[in-house]
Parts: sequence; structure tokens; C-alpha cells
Amino acid sequence: MRVAMPGEEIDLAALEALIFASEGPATAASIRRAFADLAPGSISPAVAQINARLAESGRPYEIAEVAGGWQFRTRPEYAEVILAAKPERKVRLSRAALETLALVAYRQPLSRAEIEDLRGVDCGAVMKTLLERDFVRIVGRRDAPGRPALLGTTSAFLQTFGLRALSDLPPLREVESLIRAPALEGEVDASALEPLAEPVEAAPDENEIRFH
Repeated sequence: MRVAMPGEEIDLAALEALIFASEGPATAASIRRAFADLAPGSISPAVAQINARLAESGRPYEIAEVAGGWQFRTRPEYAEVILAAKPERKVRLSRAALETLALVAYRQPLSRAEIEDLRGVDCGAVMKTLLERDFVRIVGRRDAPGRPALLGTTSAFLQTFGLRALSDLPPLREVESLIRAPALEGEVDASALEPLAEPVEAAPDENEIRFH
């Protein structure tokens, strides 16, 4: 059912309700389906108005633009108390998994053979973990003998790391320096791609890290 709106103004309460009720990020397409006569470029300003009202009333949450849509999230300053109550939400990734994920994120699409050539080690177990976590997926096939599968990142990857799109990724040098850190801790990874929805902890790994 399409929601009628007065002129070109968005019903902020209705928009807030739509985003709140969405299972994942509410995309521009889904919002346009819900609202009639939606003016181009009117969604972001409307979300900004909602966030201003939420901030004025002292709400501990806001609407964030992530993974190509908009989603309610708690404010970063409340992360510590939330994680203390729900430590199981932390996502643990080995150093090898972080390196592999970085390679896919910055150089996608890549085949498993190309990833292993870049890292210099077998990546079977690591790729299995990343696929199970829904951080990477098969996005196509290489036009080469055997038609190897090509891997890319997912919407879940963007959501977990609080990114609107891949263009929001920080410079590769920053990520590389964090992965190479002698004592890699969860909070260090969290600062690499702020704001994170779920902090990533990196466990020590014996595999040498090689970026090319």
C-alpha cells in the first residue's frame, strides 16, 4: 500500500516507521515504493531531520546510512555498555581471515587462485569461514579454463563494518598497518572502519601477511 504525502514533503513519522520495521537497511527503492510522489534526493534530508529530532530528545539511537540503505543503530558512545551485556555479538576473525577479506574488499572480484597467489598460502579454510559468515559471496565466473568462481563482498560485510558502500573503505595502507600490528586486538580493528556495527576481534595467526 502506497502512502499518500502532502505535496513533495515526506511524512517523517511514516518514514521513521518504515525504516524501523525493515529487517535490513531500507533502500531508496523500497522507500519510493512506499511513498507516492517522492521528490528526487529527498530521502537523506528527511533522515537528517529525523536524526536531529532524535538527538534533541536524547535518544540513544539514530538512523545510519549503511549497505545502500538506512537502518536504526545505537549511537557509538553506547557501544561499551551494549557489548558488556552481549559479548557474544563480537565477531572473531583470524589475522589470515582479515587479510583475505581485505584483499577481496579492495580488489574484487577475485578467484580463490588469485587470492592464494597474493597471500602465498592456501586459503581454503579461510574462504570457508568468510563464506559461512556471509562476508563474501560468488559474484560471477572468470572467462578462463575451468571458469573459476569470482568472489566479492556482501551487503552483510557493509552492514557489519558500518559502510554505506565500498567507496567508504579507508585507504588500504591504514588497513594493512592494522593487520600487521604486533598485538592485534578487537578495539583496534573497530577503529579501522568506524563506525562498526559489531566489533571485530582478530586472533593471532602464524601465516605471514603479504600485500602486493
